[in-house]
Amino acid sequence: MDELLARHSKEKRDLASKIAQKKKSATKKTRKGVNDDCERLERELGEKHAAEIQELQPQDPDDLPSAVEDLAIADDVVGPGDVANALSEQVSASATNSETPSEAGSGFQPRAKKPNRQKERLARRAAEQEAAAHAAELEAKNQPDRREQEMSAMKKQMESLNLRETPIRPDGHCLFSACAHSMPSEEITKGDQSQEPYQRVRSSAAAFMSTHPDDFVPFLEEPLDAYVDKIRDTAEWGGQLELQAIARSYNVDINVLQADGRVEKINSASGDNKNIIWLAYYRHSFGLGEHYNALTKIE
Repeated sequence: MDELLARHSKEKRDLASKIAQKKKSATKKTRKGVNDDCERLERELGEKHAAEIQELQPQDPDDLPSAVEDLAIADDVVGPGDVANALSEQVSASATNSETPSEAGSGFQPRAKKPNRQKERLARRAAEQEAAAHAAELEAKNQPDRREQEMSAMKKQMESLNLRETPIRPDGHCLFSACAHSMPSEEITKGDQSQEPYQRVRSSAAAFMSTHPDDFVPFLEEPLDAYVDKIRDTAEWGGQLELQAIARSYNVDINVLQADGRVEKINSASGDNKNIIWLAYYRHSFGLGEHYNALTKIE
């Protein structure tokens, strides 16, 4: 058996050298044919070696795939020549470790099958991902429903202040639309009549910022002109700066109600204004994030 395996090893080395030479001399036109020929030679040699090994020492066919499976642990792709290598190693190990009468009586154990490390890694990774998903699901179940809490708290605050809410579309214009809805009608009708009410409010706020740069530039992270264009012409969200500009350009006081009961007051330049509009400010109740609805005092 040792002589046979040594000859097989030499024949495989010779074939590998022959294949390397053929591939090296192949051109673009002949490369496919050369590759096919090399695969055929490798396959024929593998079949020849397997037949010689089987003839010398017959082996149960059911045991043959284990040699290929052991080989796949190191490399996912098994070529025809690799099958012969695996069979050779399997038979060699079998011949070396076959029981003798003395070994059988001394508690001899056959060689254990190698573990498939790639399968173990995949199984471990799948188990970790499943555990993480389960933990995230449990954490989500234990989290309070912030939207429900905020909506309930806001409803109580509006009832205590005798306010009625008008929903505003959450489209990026909500602050300006809410102000336009709550504004005195004679004020909101001013401006370009071809524009929507929220667009008139945007234009007024942008114009006020542009003419009062000292009041707004210290709070900006970009040039004032670029910011003003964005407020006037896009769906840029509004915040504290825009509320200040709206209150002063329309000479109204703005009260912003929050779910915790706090009312933020943005005063106009007059200081004692009887024109007061109310807004409801939400943090968690709308998909886009912060949102403003219009509020009206119930007479």
